[in-house]
Amino acid sequence: MAKIAPSLLSADFADLRTEIIKLEKGGADYLHLDVMDGIYVPNITFGAPVIKKIRKVTNIPFDVHLMIDRPERYIKDFVEAGADIITVHQEATVHLHRTIQEIKSHGVLAGVSLNPSTPLEAIEYVLNDIDLILIMTVNPGFGGQSFISQMEGKIKRMRKIIDERNLNIILEVDGGIKLSNARDIIDWGAD
Repeated sequence: MAKIAPSLLSADFADLRTEIIKLEKGGADYLHLDVMDGIYVPNITFGAPVIKKIRKVTNIPFDVHLMIDRPERYIKDFVEAGADIITVHQEATVHLHRTIQEIKSHGVLAGVSLNPSTPLEAIEYVLNDIDLILIMTVNPGFGGQSFISQMEGKIKRMRKIIDERNLNIILEVDGGIKLSNARDIIDWGAD
């Protein structure tokens, strides 16, 4: 059964409490929190202090997606703010394995995100260490973009690798997902 992780970016920031309560009532499995720094991606959103405040409002697991340069500097801050899953971009950290180990040392799940042009082979050597792979189906940094159709093959290939190696990895897909394409994305192998 597919799980749903709505992005906080789609919420009314003037009334986050009400928006989060709606998500709880609607059955959201996770709350996807897109943290952007204006360096790794050309947009700025929010950071650990906002996540810490909204943690008090809900028990929905927080899926914290760090679209920030050198995320290893802030892992502890996001754990202390209430993250349940922390996902970093392979391209944003020099020492990916070390960053994954840092995340896991705090008892939270570790994920790695791949931009549309980043090949799956870039994470070959950390597959046994991660809990989640996030396939970006848009170029990160802004909400409301259109799904890049070539990502169908990437999602299918990643699903095949996970299944063939019997890995316990969540396959998450982010970007341009709508009611009109969600069923296809699930059929391609997204969790």
